[in-house]
Amino acid sequence: MTTSAGWAPPRTSLFTDHYELTMLQASLRSGAAHRRSVFEVFARRLPEGRRYGIVGGTGRLLEGLANFRFGPEELDFLARTHVVDDATLEYLAGFRFSGDIYGYAEGDAYFPYSPILIVESSFAEACILETFVLSALNHDSAIASAASRMTTAAAGRPCIEMGSRRTQEESAVAAARAAVIAGFASTSNLEAGLRYGVRTVGTAAHSFTLLHDTERDAFAAQIDALGKGTTLLVDTYDVAAAVRTAVELAGPELGGVRLDSGDLLTQAREVRALLDSLGNHNTRITVTSDLDEHAIAALASAPVDAYGVGTSLVTGSGAPTASMVYKLVARADDGGPLVSVAKTSPNKISHGGRKYALRRLDEHGTAQAEVIGVAHRPIDDGDDRSLLHQFVRDGELLPGWTGAEGVRRAAQRHADTMAELPAAVRRLQRGEPALPTEFEEQS
Repeated sequence: MTTSAGWAPPRTSLFTDHYELTMLQASLRSGAAHRRSVFEVFARRLPEGRRYGIVGGTGRLLEGLANFRFGPEELDFLARTHVVDDATLEYLAGFRFSGDIYGYAEGDAYFPYSPILIVESSFAEACILETFVLSALNHDSAIASAASRMTTAAAGRPCIEMGSRRTQEESAVAAARAAVIAGFASTSNLEAGLRYGVRTVGTAAHSFTLLHDTERDAFAAQIDALGKGTTLLVDTYDVAAAVRTAVELAGPELGGVRLDSGDLLTQAREVRALLDSLGNHNTRITVTSDLDEHAIAALASAPVDAYGVGTSLVTGSGAPTASMVYKLVARADDGGPLVSVAKTSPNKISHGGRKYALRRLDEHGTAQAEVIGVAHRPIDDGDDRSLLHQFVRDGELLPGWTGAEGVRRAAQRHADTMAELPAAVRRLQRGEPALPTEFEEQS
């Protein structure tokens, strides 16, 4: 597949672990590889003290699934390094996922044991997707969850993603995408703009000011190139002097100023007062400098118009992975019905069976519980929202979940979900999950 911008994802079949293919070889040898199986992605717990998580990465993994193929280069590598035998290579040469995939909509919230993704296919097909699926979901969900906490703390003020230089280049694109899904208004990453149609922004760094003989020369050059509506970085030397120079050059049409160091709360108040005294009531103030959700919350009373967030965002703000796992929860004998299977190891328990998931709502539409059960049809009391959607049917990707359209859809889902969740999700203090996970049993 390609996105609306024409970008095509790379071949993804070797974004995996060695043991996925050795399991495939052994199951082909035993004859069990073709047994019907159900795998499930879930997190046993949220990061310590977090009250909710946000699903991210689903669109990316669906895009990658379309290119999960083993071409001559991949097959040659596996053959000459003796990863698998000839029979397995023959199987891989014709590999194409032909099963079904269901899951939570990207941008939705999740809680402990939420069945975030369900893969139904032969064991062989589902098995070799494990590492790629978890790579996308664990990374992007960690970023989306952190971003959601930041946009909630910002309380309507726009947040700008600007962490590309703090992570690996492909992770930077994924992080920008996840941030926009969770409410960020824009990104500095141009590749994310190309692939996913998200808004990109940026003006200048301190080096631009230092390049010129004077700060005035730098500001004049930027205004000449980008217009009076640009945002000028005013903390290279003396902030008050820089603000006065900026206003002198651009007048009341100056778009904004950016503060990137020091006591941001005090500086923002001083700069706002100075701008207003100079007649620049509409000039915006953007603050950056190692912000996270707690720093953003601390600036709630400051006259700040936007926040730029980098390192903390792209590292998950202390939780760089969502700790999701991919477990076999049901399988069939040859030609037989599905039977539940589950891991019972201490501290690593899973719940067997093909799941359904609902979000129980009260009469006001506020979420009360995450309801999970094993059945073909869920028990719906009339105030529930079904959480599982089908993404892939018989190996064919269903429309609307990938590319720019998928990002827009996920961003709307996030906004709707945050309006639905109880007020506890807006608290940054450590606590228990905002919704309890309830398991239903049907007789």
